[in-house]
Amino acid sequence: MLTPTERGAQPTADAYDLAHHGDAEVGEGLVDLAVNVRTGTPPSWLAERITASLTGLAGYPDGTAARRAVALRHGRADEREVLLTAGAAEAFVLLARASRPRHAVVVHPQFTEPEAALRAAGHPVERVLLSAADGFRLDPAAVPRDADLVVLGNPTNPTSVLHPADVVGQLARPGRTLVVDEAFMDAVPGEPESLAAVRDVPGLLVLRSLTKTWGLAGLRIGYVLGARERLAELERAQPLWAVSTPALAAARACMEPAALAEAAAAAGQVAADRDYLLSRLRDFTGVRVAGDSPAAPFVLLETPAGAQVRERLRALGYAVRRADTFPGLGPDWLRVAVRDRRTTDGFLNALAMARTELPVR
Repeated sequence: MLTPTERGAQPTADAYDLAHHGDAEVGEGLVDLAVNVRTGTPPSWLAERITASLTGLAGYPDGTAARRAVALRHGRADEREVLLTAGAAEAFVLLARASRPRHAVVVHPQFTEPEAALRAAGHPVERVLLSAADGFRLDPAAVPRDADLVVLGNPTNPTSVLHPADVVGQLARPGRTLVVDEAFMDAVPGEPESLAAVRDVPGLLVLRSLTKTWGLAGLRIGYVLGARERLAELERAQPLWAVSTPALAAARACMEPAALAEAAAAAGQVAADRDYLLSRLRDFTGVRVAGDSPAAPFVLLETPAGAQVRERLRALGYAVRRADTFPGLGPDWLRVAVRDRRTTDGFLNALAMARTELPVR
């Protein structure tokens, strides 16, 4: 499979390929540990709701009911504090189009689309690199005080670090837009560090996605939460009817109590499966897990000769995500999706074989 760069997407001047994503790693016959979408999704009941919405395709989509459902789910009385988007990634493009930052900062390593969108819109971006030696923990003091746009993932892709909400909140200040990407927050049991319901932090925008938990990558549905005045600015940069009728049906369905209960149960299962993966990884000499306590449905690993290990894993039937396209990381880092125990056992057997005769440090 061609990488995004080989398909024509251009890396940045420092050679980090911001257009590379995990789907480029997947191929026929490979066990997918590169894409962080929950397996077995979308569930049948959700697929049925989406299918039922197809009878309304002759009309233009109306997102009012879906916005209300999202607002209710996050304890917001005003649906104008919700902006529905064609996937969370669209929100980064809208932000880049609607903003005129004097000093934009992206905290890395993290999902590369925010920086890519800002650069594509002509905005210079400063990177604040979190340190592996410090567990990739956020240090608010590392962000320049004059930054008027700051973007952070929580939990962060690819490090799987969950930053405390009060620490993230320290990044807020008058005149600054603080963007917190919570695309994986619904995979964290109880969402204890979420800012989705917070309304008193100045300049806060929270991005959420339905892609990961519900298996809707191909449908494109996400949303932004924030002050209605700021969301109105983003909406003016958005094409009319940007979110399709089937996507709106999915958004409403995923906000219902039964769906939220299913998502909570799935988050608990992910946590248990991740604990199993981490316990097995302790047997691997020289393999380091990023962060003190991974919290997302993936883990970031460092292993000697990581690029060669990744290629050997492919030959053994397992696709993992290269992490050297994330600013701040090198070729020895690999991101691995959390899967069920049987899949994890197979992967770890392959990892042991892939590392055979490689130098261990």
